[in-house]
Amino acid sequence: MLEATPLGEGWILRTPGSTAAEVPAAVPGCVHTDLLAAGVIPDPFLGRNETEVAWVGRRDWTYERDLHAASGHEQTDLVFDGLDTVAEIRLDGRLLGRTRNMHRSHRFDVTGLSGRLSVRFASAYAEAEAVRGKLGERPAAYAEPFQYVRKMACSFGWDWGPTLVTAGIWRPVRLEHWSTARIARVRPLVTVEQGVGRVELAVDVERTRVEAPLTIEATVGGVRARASIDGTQGVVRLEVPSPRLWWPRGYGEQPLYDVELRLLHGDEPLDVWRRRIGFRSVELDRSADEHGTGFTFVVNGERLFARGVNWIPDDVFPSRVTRARYRERLGQAADAGVDLVRVWGGGIYESEDFYDACDELGLLVWQDFPFACAAYPEEQPLRGEVEAEARENVVRLMPHPSLVLWNGNNENLWGFRDWGWERRLAGESWGEGYYLGLLPRVVAELDPTRPYAAGSPWSGSWERHPNDPAHGTHHSWEVWNREDYAEYRADVPRFMAEFGWQAPPAYATLRRALPGEELAADSPGMLHHQKADDGNGKLRRGLERHFAFPQGDFDRWHYLTQVNQARAVATGIEHWRSHWPVCAGTVLWQLNDCWPVTSWAAIDGDGREKPLYHELRRLYADRLLTLQVQERGLVLAAVNQGAEVWAGAVRLRRMSVEGVVIGEGRSRFTAEGRTVALVGVDRDLEPAGPKEFLVADADGLRALHFPAPDREIPYPRPEFEVQIVPDGVRVTALTLVRDLLLQADRLDPGARADRGLVTLLPGEEVTIGVRGWETPDPETARSALYCVEPSR
Repeated sequence: MLEATPLGEGWILRTPGSTAAEVPAAVPGCVHTDLLAAGVIPDPFLGRNETEVAWVGRRDWTYERDLHAASGHEQTDLVFDGLDTVAEIRLDGRLLGRTRNMHRSHRFDVTGLSGRLSVRFASAYAEAEAVRGKLGERPAAYAEPFQYVRKMACSFGWDWGPTLVTAGIWRPVRLEHWSTARIARVRPLVTVEQGVGRVELAVDVERTRVEAPLTIEATVGGVRARASIDGTQGVVRLEVPSPRLWWPRGYGEQPLYDVELRLLHGDEPLDVWRRRIGFRSVELDRSADEHGTGFTFVVNGERLFARGVNWIPDDVFPSRVTRARYRERLGQAADAGVDLVRVWGGGIYESEDFYDACDELGLLVWQDFPFACAAYPEEQPLRGEVEAEARENVVRLMPHPSLVLWNGNNENLWGFRDWGWERRLAGESWGEGYYLGLLPRVVAELDPTRPYAAGSPWSGSWERHPNDPAHGTHHSWEVWNREDYAEYRADVPRFMAEFGWQAPPAYATLRRALPGEELAADSPGMLHHQKADDGNGKLRRGLERHFAFPQGDFDRWHYLTQVNQARAVATGIEHWRSHWPVCAGTVLWQLNDCWPVTSWAAIDGDGREKPLYHELRRLYADRLLTLQVQERGLVLAAVNQGAEVWAGAVRLRRMSVEGVVIGEGRSRFTAEGRTVALVGVDRDLEPAGPKEFLVADADGLRALHFPAPDREIPYPRPEFEVQIVPDGVRVTALTLVRDLLLQADRLDPGARADRGLVTLLPGEEVTIGVRGWETPDPETARSALYCVEPSR
């Protein structure tokens, strides 16, 4: 039977040619984390230390340890699940091989060998610059040469991430001892047809003895089947009657079935492969209609409005992301009502722990191939690496029922058309052959059970603009970059795959990341932790369209920019959800951060939820109440993504900002399952000018409509009472209190609140649950409460 010996201990790290700089090395890990643990470099996440450690990415590094590969088996392999990135592997000076792809695993025959194992990493900069010199310059959204090396692009920096170019043994390494044969690859095709679950396991084996007869035996759901191996390949098929279907969260349960496949020589077990699968069907409806070309996910025959978030690597050092951390972050997504996570193309193919969590939580996974915001050469040495990594990772991730889409790239088709690339390239390759040729062929050959999209955004044809909102996927960045977020309402895209608005991280996150700094919107540390081009300028312009800018008041700036982020995202999602089924999904940019930074994230780099996160819980709930201005006037949209009929009465109140009810009415509505019901609002209930607003209440849900920006609204000075109650803080409004927020981390860095922004009418109260606050008192609580105030 195959035996595996982990090789995670006993490594040292040093700069080649020197023994003076040796430090212990953790495997899996990377150079930065080892140097940080040894006290050689400061924490690059703090202050402006990122610039002080830039030299690390320009150096070559060597990992070393002793290796004893002797065993009683016929063959021993040295297996690296991930090397970042350009490496030369030697054993006692003997070259075993070279690698140049972070996204692949590597295997070397070391049978009978022993000695000093060294893994020497060349600087990724050196590799990228050499490839660029050979193949020629290609345009990109950023100056760093990330498109010339098969490595996590965002380690070279992004508009939310630091430039920390890593190297190291970033995934596990082990020795595998085996005899006769081993399982080299299993490609599982899982389908459901007419109530029968079908599992086809295509198996490749590697042999030491060609003549040995081999059998494969598989079990799943109480069903067993056997087949023989013909040479190095075999296929075993199983049928599971009436399997329980796997559903996205909110649509049903997530039953998972254990699959075991054993490789046998007679009755002797040689190797075993185990995974979990789920039975479900997935389609992507891209048919044309009177609105353009659709992009609708269909799971088990059920058409979905996808409530999505974009996912970036949760740490710029991915080896630090544990199974527990994946579960926590993805659990936060599920708790916010998210049912789709897009793994963005500037990152990595995530670890099994990520996809396992998505399987269990019912989170659909849209997986980008790792190409983002650049023209990628299609010549060698890159082309062979691209195909090899695609083949390996498609097969590796196939067992996961959560995976529902392979996507060719992020924004590269759009970039070619709109970002001046076509002229600059002058006929040079730029990646089109990957997205419209190689990758769809690989997916069609290996994983025909899942749809493939050429890119995001992509309209489906060069005959249309790549980012045409009426066709396929759409990215909306003009709003954040140049316009007011009210402009989200100008279009009804078929699928909104990227949009978002920035805000700073939580106060406690800033205090940890910028120790000793007097915080200001433009303080040195704040500016260093703002990576977007003119990011603070865009924050200010976006804020000034709605509020008086709080000059010199950091706490108000911090609060109001977070309010503006939540408001902007709400404006978009409420509008687009009200237009289901024409619009079939929204994928917020972004769920998470990889370090403490001002960004578009709903959860900051220390894992703290911004007000946007709590707003997502309302926006992505099965039932959403929203007031929308349409051509026929003001309407109430009752959005029902649940399966059951939602029928009820809505109470409408036209009110003054002083809290006086000017007009009142009631309307009934019926929203069938998975539909939107629209109810017209009587003209005499529509607010007249900035002193009035409309409140709609139904079944514990509330929608508000203020017809003017806050800077024009004559709010009364907010007054409220604060009480400490068991496990929380109770606030009672004496006036209108708009967007009340308890910043729990100001009470204690470890404290968390169970809700974000809430608007109270005079006489209403809310209890905000707080955990992690050891010494509660009302005055401290009041100091951490913020709300919208009258413009000065």
